[in-house]
Amino acid sequence: MIELRGLSRHFQVGDQIVRALQDINLVIPDGDYLALMGPSGSGKSTLLHILGCLDRPTTGRYVLDGREVGSLPEDELASALAEVRSRKIGFVFQFLHLIPRLTAAENVELPMVLAGIPPAERRERVAKALRAVGLTDRAAHRPDQLSGGQRQRVAIARATVMGPSILLADEPTGNLDRASGHEIIELIERMNREGLTLVVVTHDPEIGGRARRILKLVDGRISSDGKAA
Repeated sequence: MIELRGLSRHFQVGDQIVRALQDINLVIPDGDYLALMGPSGSGKSTLLHILGCLDRPTTGRYVLDGREVGSLPEDELASALAEVRSRKIGFVFQFLHLIPRLTAAENVELPMVLAGIPPAERRERVAKALRAVGLTDRAAHRPDQLSGGQRQRVAIARATVMGPSILLADEPTGNLDRASGHEIIELIERMNREGLTLVVVTHDPEIGGRARRILKLVDGRISSDGKAA
């Protein structure tokens, strides 16, 4: 479970302070399906990055599975956050960040290489992850040999190969045609039905309306939080 208490994130830009998030109080139960929505600059991506331990709040508390994130001494914090990202959280970026020279299988394998997982186990888990996203027959293809939808599937396989309990997706359909975007949403929704907590940033009201819950941000504050219509 995710709990945010009085969380704020401020940035110093020149001589001004930009208040990207202000006094965020939020609980996301295990297995929830939450859409983060709001106009550009409302704080959606900042909040997603904090949830994914890619950024830290200026003030407030972030409690993940009963443990406060960021409460460790500074010399232990970086490795602890890396461990949380590796084991608990999968992140699908809007621009994917696949490595062009690596095959689909090698891109999916990369988080396990960094985590020191033995080669035999890596091969087994890569095969399972690619099978789950319907790309077994594209394992040896590089990103430039795949369609946009297939590249997104590789990104999802990479984000979930470590078996995280939370999947964070930043505009997962933003660069796809309608049909491919629909397939991608159905894929991650299936993972949610199997128990994965799903948080999706989207500008698309149709995508947002599929979630069980919509959180709307305006000027860094929560303007509404409720079930999708």
